[in-house]
Amino acid sequence: MKLIIESGATKSDWVVVSDAGQQVARLSASGMNISSMPFSAIEATIADACRRLKGQNIAVEALYMYTAGVVTESIRTSLTQTFRGHFCGAEVEILDDMTAAVRATCGHSAGIVAIVGTGSNSCLYDGEKIVKKVYSGGFILGDEGSAAALGRMFVADLLKGLIPKYIADDFTARYGYDYAAIVERVYHSTSPAAFLGSLAPFILEYYDDDYIRTLVDENFRSFIRRALKQYDVASFPIGVVGGFGNALKDIFTRVAEQEGVRISRFVGAPIEELIKYHTI
Repeated sequence: MKLIIESGATKSDWVVVSDAGQQVARLSASGMNISSMPFSAIEATIADACRRLKGQNIAVEALYMYTAGVVTESIRTSLTQTFRGHFCGAEVEILDDMTAAVRATCGHSAGIVAIVGTGSNSCLYDGEKIVKKVYSGGFILGDEGSAAALGRMFVADLLKGLIPKYIADDFTARYGYDYAAIVERVYHSTSPAAFLGSLAPFILEYYDDDYIRTLVDENFRSFIRRALKQYDVASFPIGVVGGFGNALKDIFTRVAEQEGVRISRFVGAPIEELIKYHTI
């Protein structure tokens, strides 16, 4: 049996499938971003999920993990060793979230692919490999267009008193975060991007407000201008992967069209397409 794991910063999906493509088990676990989380937290998440699968007497022969932050060979080695400690003898392949996106969106065809979830990323795929990539920069240096970037923009303006008062008052009443609490969550928590991204639903409740509408639209516009338009957008289909982009696909599509960019496809849940990729 094959275990396919697709992880964002907020949550991870774990699916066990038979060689015939039938789902044997499925569970959700905490999200993982290898580059921004302590490895001990990653190990704890993996251990908990593996324990839950083993409780169902599932024998895993091959494991494919897709996650953000896989940037060095040492990271791949550490993750591989961690999984082999839980599934002795299993074939283990550690892949980044961009590979998940291109396989889920394009399969074996060429295209431009964008990740628009808690974080963001993009690349040009030739049907077999990634041939061009504009670096994301993560939630501090980049991640334009993402839920975390929107949360960062909102909080930055909130701290400087630039958010409309009635929205700021509602935010404070609901969450109770003062300056110190926000700084603590952003600079000292194990998953700051997930925290910032978690603010997106509140922000979007006020999309009818001119200030918030501009904030949301400019977040997407920044991603389109700084990332997508660095590719040949006129020659390749563009697919968008990620729950945030999929949830706001009407807004994203409108802003993209204003920029002369046409989106071909949105994929909200990459795991479903990855199951097909590994079993068909």
